[in-house]
Amino acid sequence: MENIKKGLTIIYIGNGKGKTSAAVGLAVRAAGTGMRVLFLQFVKGDWISGERKILESVPNIAVKILGKGFVGIINDDRPFEVHVKAALDALEQSRQAIVGGEYDLVILDEALSAYEAKLITVDDIADLIKVKPEKVHLCLTGHKRIKKLIDLADLVTEMKMIKHPYYKGILAQKGIDF
Repeated sequence: MENIKKGLTIIYIGNGKGKTSAAVGLAVRAAGTGMRVLFLQFVKGDWISGERKILESVPNIAVKILGKGFVGIINDDRPFEVHVKAALDALEQSRQAIVGGEYDLVILDEALSAYEAKLITVDDIADLIKVKPEKVHLCLTGHKRIKKLIDLADLVTEMKMIKHPYYKGILAQKGIDF
């Protein structure tokens, strides 16, 4: 098997926890080898998280938080149009980052969730994959299996929830969940 340099399209999906954490691990690994990384979040907004704080301190990683928070849940009182505008802005900035030549790896955290929340379309995301230069790596996260995107991807990993503390009344834990 020949070892060639090819930018991969990687998708982390599922109802289980760990999609963003896997993307963070990928970002750190890539940055540790000298790759230039953009970690762009589509949905989570100003939700404070440990991974974001540490990523902002890692050399070779740029972090952009463009979402306006979880759509329709967790005290979201923003008009839906505000979320749509933020997602469209994130989409445009993603496209610029993917084709611009500044980054070796572009991570679009919760991009699939933006589709699931009806902020953008599957075709919007598919177009990002299709314009990706050959040597750029692209990683997307979200919940649902989307056949069109899975067909375009090189690697798809699904996190499956077996058990979750939320269903026993235990809320997200700082340092573990965010």
